[in-house]
Amino acid sequence: MSGTPQVPLVSIVGKSDSGKTTLVEGVVRELVARGWRIATCKHHIHEVDIDVPGKDSWRHARAGSCVTMISSPTQFARVEKIERERTLDEIVEAAGDVDIVITEGFKRAGSVRIEVSRLGRSDELISTSDELFALVTDNADLRLEGVPVFDLDDIAGVASLIERTFLTGVSPEGGADGD
Repeated sequence: MSGTPQVPLVSIVGKSDSGKTTLVEGVVRELVARGWRIATCKHHIHEVDIDVPGKDSWRHARAGSCVTMISSPTQFARVEKIERERTLDEIVEAAGDVDIVITEGFKRAGSVRIEVSRLGRSDELISTSDELFALVTDNADLRLEGVPVFDLDDIAGVASLIERTFLTGVSPEGGADGD
């Protein structure tokens, strides 16, 4: 991959039920509408079943297949048993040909973090101000020096910050501006 620019990675973090998934959905929808190709990765602390129990690919994996693939005319999925959790760099590499990777739930990994904090959930952050790229909150009292703050419903604002910071110089649908 030498010579290939690193795909940017933005991690959406926050406490449980703070609104992380809602923010990820909105930002992805907004960036895709602007023409960007997005990959996402949700972090889980426990094993998850991606396939429906009882279906053929689920049965293949339960029988011992270390890689299970599902292919259709419009989708391809690969589920692989692994010995250790993948690093964020490995996740970015696995994402393939995309403009940006947005992760959810990697609380302590990644250098670019946007924290979601909902006052009804907690008035404390999980990150320090020097760890944050931005803050999305409904708590008017929560302001950090040098950290942009957005309302919970300002999806376009968050998407614009990501676009300006990480996608400048790249044209939507791949390639550098001016190609």
